[in-house]
Amino acid sequence: MTDIQTAFSDPQFVARYTEGPRRFVPGYESMQAMAAILLAERARDDAQILVLGAGGGLELRTFALAHPTWRFDGVDPSAAMLALAGQTLGELAPRARFHEGYIEDAPEGPFDGATCLLTLHFVDVAERRRIASEVRRRLKPGAPFVIAHLSAPDGDEERPRWLSRYSAFLAASGVESEQAAAAKNAVTNHLRILAPAQDEAILREAGFSDPTLFYAGFAFRGWVAYA
Repeated sequence: MTDIQTAFSDPQFVARYTEGPRRFVPGYESMQAMAAILLAERARDDAQILVLGAGGGLELRTFALAHPTWRFDGVDPSAAMLALAGQTLGELAPRARFHEGYIEDAPEGPFDGATCLLTLHFVDVAERRRIASEVRRRLKPGAPFVIAHLSAPDGDEERPRWLSRYSAFLAASGVESEQAAAAKNAVTNHLRILAPAQDEAILREAGFSDPTLFYAGFAFRGWVAYA
């Protein structure tokens, strides 16, 4: 387990978590809104949506506000982060069921759609393949799967260039220069970043069709694909 993953059980980190994505992920709120639109293209009014990495509850709240008749199953390995998700949802919490654990702890479905936002960069290629296959198995035919995470071209020059641009974006957005540099170092040294072509290949190998890029924010990218 990386230091970053361990942080999700630290009470002080959890208490500050909801401030982080908006500051450290370019276009974070717009990415969430786009994810909701992509789900809604095929999901029914009474849709049941699977949300992996649901701790914190930020995307759950966005989806729940946009679609008042949807219901959700949120999965996360951190009990503290799931408790925060319930707090973030507030009056919307009765529409979500929480499951502490990983994809194997998720209900069997079948679901009308699924998301996995800012999560897959914590795991290696083999685990990503397993997660994608298990999500695919839980979705109705044609249901959308929306993912977004760190994904940047590989190579000794190309990837460092994109990560430097990300660090510069943070500094330009008001993050202190030392903190921006620390964020770049954490991303470089502790997360599992793949090239975009690898991310798309994993989706296809799991049985998803038409993986399509819908979001790019310097070193972050997002796709939608269909079961």
